[in-house]
Amino acid sequence: MKETNLHNHFNGLKTVALFGVLWAVLLGLGGLLSAGMNSAAPLWIFALIGVGTTAYGYWNSDKIAIRSMQAYPVAEEQAPGIYRIVRELSAKANQPMPAIYVSPTQSPNAFATGRNPKNAAVCCTEGILNILDERELRGVLGHELMHVYNRDILTSSVAAAVAGVITSVAQMMLFFGGDRRSQNPLAMIAMALLAPLAASMIQLAISRTREYDADEDGAKLTDDPLALASALRKLEMGVQRAPLPQDQKLVNSSHLMIANPFKSGGAAKLFATHPPMAERISRLEKMAGRPV
Repeated sequence: MKETNLHNHFNGLKTVALFGVLWAVLLGLGGLLSAGMNSAAPLWIFALIGVGTTAYGYWNSDKIAIRSMQAYPVAEEQAPGIYRIVRELSAKANQPMPAIYVSPTQSPNAFATGRNPKNAAVCCTEGILNILDERELRGVLGHELMHVYNRDILTSSVAAAVAGVITSVAQMMLFFGGDRRSQNPLAMIAMALLAPLAASMIQLAISRTREYDADEDGAKLTDDPLALASALRKLEMGVQRAPLPQDQKLVNSSHLMIANPFKSGGAAKLFATHPPMAERISRLEKMAGRPV
């Protein structure tokens, strides 16, 4: 299978543009902080912390996510259907077979993680195995494998790290803003408060663009966009019936899952890590040539 570099909705270009805005916010904050303190040292310190955090999260992404879901490894005798589908799709993509895990929760979901295809893991919850048929499960697993093949774990790790550095620098500005006589204190406070919010929104937007790409590429890998569309409909209803608790470890891993694992609605939509299900389903149906 050849990699798809150009997507119908230009999500790759959107991701690059969003990263550009994220770095612009960071550089703007860094410039203000450095000017206020007459030193670039604090910015370098937080940048190094951000790089270290990124490296740790990226290198251990599979362990962190699997641990947060209390998942356990399964042998082929225990989950022959998952193994059969994943082996077929991995071979079609000319990629190695990932490790297979199952999470003992009735909230229907799935995720793939790992720093590269050689160190990847695919996890399904018991809930998703109970509500999807084999064709729909194949659509979901194709989506998750494409997250690994598209290196989305690296993308999300870098976005989270840069957003974290922005938040740290903004907090430092509030307490160590330097010589405020030469600066507008109201502008400093506004920047320090709004920059972390902007960084968080951009990080979430990056996550949403990667979901669209995984939908599109996964549907191409399975040659069955309608199977994924059908699975997403079931997942949306299933998660609303059995959402995951808002535990911080689960929140930190929620962007990896194919469906937002928490109860949605109200202001939560603004801070969602996933695009609206209706839009994802509509795009998949258009791929299949179905009128929407």
